Amino acid sequence: MTTANQSLKPITTKINEKGHIEIGGCDLVELADKYATPLYVFDEATIRTIARQYKSAFASYDKVSMLYASKAFMTKAIVRILDEEGFGFDMVSGGEIYTAHKAGADMKKCLFNGNNKSYDELQMAVELGVGLISVDNFLELALLNDVAKSNNKVVDILLRVTPGIECHTHEYIQTGHLDSKFGFDLTQVDSAVELIVDEYKNLNLVGLHAHIGSQIFETSIYYDEVEVLLKEMGRLKEKYGLNLTHINLGGGLGIKYTEDDMPPSINEIAEKIISSIKANAPKYNLDEPEIHIEPGRSIIGTSGVTLYTVGSSKQVPKGRKYVAVDGGMADNPRPSLYQAVYTADVANRPSDAKTETVTIAGRFCESGDILIKDAEMPPLEEGDILCFYDTGAYGYSMSSNYNRVLKPAAVLVNNSQSDIIIDRESYEHLVSLDRIPERLKD
Repeated sequence: MTTANQSLKPITTKINEKGHIEIGGCDLVELADKYATPLYVFDEATIRTIARQYKSAFASYDKVSMLYASKAFMTKAIVRILDEEGFGFDMVSGGEIYTAHKAGADMKKCLFNGNNKSYDELQMAVELGVGLISVDNFLELALLNDVAKSNNKVVDILLRVTPGIECHTHEYIQTGHLDSKFGFDLTQVDSAVELIVDEYKNLNLVGLHAHIGSQIFETSIYYDEVEVLLKEMGRLKEKYGLNLTHINLGGGLGIKYTEDDMPPSINEIAEKIISSIKANAPKYNLDEPEIHIEPGRSIIGTSGVTLYTVGSSKQVPKGRKYVAVDGGMADNPRPSLYQAVYTADVANRPSDAKTETVTIAGRFCESGDILIKDAEMPPLEEGDILCFYDTGAYGYSMSSNYNRVLKPAAVLVNNSQSDIIIDRESYEHLVSLDRIPERLKD
């Protein structure tokens, strides 16, 4: 059974009677005209479908918590949708905690994660009742215990560990191997546990957390990750008498960015995880734990597209033809950051024959601002609308105002209706936080 993360396009994508691409019942050319470009477009049906496919895939195991990895893309509207689908939220900053809270999420179902949380962020998490905090290092243990004590609370925590598992992704998005900035090395776990047991009385250790990377296409490493965590829990039970009850396995499931990509289905990773628990919990003298799964990209990535308007072009003599669009590395830094590859169509004439090879360039003042190298396209003209697929994750969330260019708007589409979920920035907003010192004023 295939799942929506294996689709190149949102599940509602079609070509309408005008010959335009349509998503969520909305004509993309009309959206570009109404809201301007660049424009992020999110398909509500795809978001909900993938969320439900996650829950269905793990339905045979009755102790599962789904936590959306907010870093992929988070707005109050996205929080409302996934909260309705029964998800909690994996959050890595005060801003993400605040967004979830303001959107009305159940904070008890949320987790605060990250490798350098501030005292103020920990204070916010405790005050707002975040259900679990994944502790990443020794300093954080001390800080969090102080925060919990000052609030007269005992806080449930996980220890984040590096399981020593490497997945075959870009080195910047590997997080589970031993040489990583994230988590306790397994050789440091005893020292952390002894501090918790002997000194940090306001911390209640309930389990372990690991994350092995992002854009993962391998399934066996999920089996291995479960075994590493259960083996460590069994060792802690034998040595310290700790009955840990939770394992957080992170997320990382890959999606389809090009026709050549073949990510596994959600069902395939669920089968690996559940079978590993069934085999390894009794092996290490453990009850079957509650598991946390943290999908982010695999929910929101496929659900989102970005629209651009074609502008200038340049044919290099005996070289590439460059076609520029009105966005680029500031609204999608992934191609520049780690050579991410995308697929695009011409939204206003997707059925035209792709007879040219062009490089689609961004508008920003960097030679490396290239969105797609050597894309097969119809002959492109000024004013064409390009639709880049699978940009829902890490586009807006990693965007910037480089060159003082305004951040785009984002819209949610569903049943032929489009709604703004992020306003386009204005120049007034851009300068609203600027200040001129009195000594520089006339």
